[in-house]
Amino acid sequence: MIADNTHAAIKGRSLLEIEWDDGPNAGYDSSTYRAVLEAASLRPGKVVRSNGDLDAALAGAARRVEATYYIPHLAQAPMEPPTATARVTRDRCEIWCSVQNPEAIRADLSKRFQLPLDKVIVHALLLGGGFGRKSKPDFASEAAILSRAMDGRPVKLTFTREDDLQNGYLHTVSVAHMEAGLDEQGRPQAWLHRTVAPTIQSIFMPDAQESGGFELAMGAVDMPFAIPNVRVENPPAAAHTRIGWFRSVSNIPHAFAIQSFAAELAAAAGRDPKDYLLALLGPDRVIDPASVSDPWLYGEDPKRYAYDTARLRGVIERVAQEAGWGRRLPPGHGLGIAAHRSFVSYAAVVVEAAVDAEGRLTIPRVDIAFDCGAVINPDRVRAQLEGAVIQGVSLATVGEISFEAGRVTQSNFHDYALTRIDTAPKEIHTHLVTPVGFDAPLGGVGEPGLPPVAPALCNAIFAATGKRIRSLPIRNQLA
Repeated sequence: MIADNTHAAIKGRSLLEIEWDDGPNAGYDSSTYRAVLEAASLRPGKVVRSNGDLDAALAGAARRVEATYYIPHLAQAPMEPPTATARVTRDRCEIWCSVQNPEAIRADLSKRFQLPLDKVIVHALLLGGGFGRKSKPDFASEAAILSRAMDGRPVKLTFTREDDLQNGYLHTVSVAHMEAGLDEQGRPQAWLHRTVAPTIQSIFMPDAQESGGFELAMGAVDMPFAIPNVRVENPPAAAHTRIGWFRSVSNIPHAFAIQSFAAELAAAAGRDPKDYLLALLGPDRVIDPASVSDPWLYGEDPKRYAYDTARLRGVIERVAQEAGWGRRLPPGHGLGIAAHRSFVSYAAVVVEAAVDAEGRLTIPRVDIAFDCGAVINPDRVRAQLEGAVIQGVSLATVGEISFEAGRVTQSNFHDYALTRIDTAPKEIHTHLVTPVGFDAPLGGVGEPGLPPVAPALCNAIFAATGKRIRSLPIRNQLA
């Protein structure tokens, strides 16, 4: 769009006559592909972690429990859609944009226009929301291409909501198949986790079908439970659309599957979910990075940021205490708990859910306990955690991008809904847990509050109704 002639730009867009080539994914149907992923999760895949003798432990178990979990494609849907203003001449490129990765945009434009890097200036503005979407340079590059084509005149380009939802870089669809073998006391002796999802590497390597080590290290291969026989497998999955960064990335499906399954095992054993989760952690210990097949750790030093199960136990105990775990609840109410480490920080969530006779879901209260090491700005941390809770509830209840005939079926907020104030948690309580000593290494804050929210909510719904939620979104599953 030309900066001073928006109406003309909109009219010009409406007059375009485009012949589309939908390419090799023209027939992509997400409901059909879900069945493909579920079938793949029932077959052996590439072994990415193996401890003990899983097959023997499963064969000798007093009881076996299985479950399969599904999460659809998700869109970042920032309130401010991608936008950029560019001015590109023969010897200089200058661009103003809300962007998460200015280096990527600068490198792209330098290569595209064959300009030295010092001739490409990127003014990074306030983000207006991003959640990973604005790490990709496509919208900025498009504005620059238009400016260059118009002899260096400034051009402002803004994606419509429809552009963004239907042509963005989506969070991957995923399926996890879980199996466990329990002994006579209900303790797990065997744990199988098959994680199946198109990899984000597919945008760089189109034929990539197995998850990258960094994706598997987001909660799958670094699963901290003290179970003697563990195997994690990664069956292949082809990508049929562009996969991009999304807040907390692969931690979302891994936490959803693992923490939901932990609650299912507690039910099978007749145990309290919080007590069972703590028992799964076993004795406090620092996990040796060499004990997992890929010690990748968000680019941090695994020795300095080793997995300390005492810190995960600490946030579980704190959130349970603050939420009044075990308190008497009205009929139709239930408490659910989940915990996860990501971005070298530890988070635990308790959700109180209420489901009425007509299946309407409300969330009276959410508590989140968080340990990110030393806290520099407590208000900033609390704001991030509150936002993570709201977004986690939104993704769990109403978030879904689906495909038919190769195209996204949603187009705007009327059919890709976000949690509004009337369906948001009525109360959110944040509890910061700081290790002794202010010199504790700093952990991430922006992303790790999100992964435990969805499984805690689903576990709360189970406690309230006895209905197990194994796929997202929750909408229409309670009626």
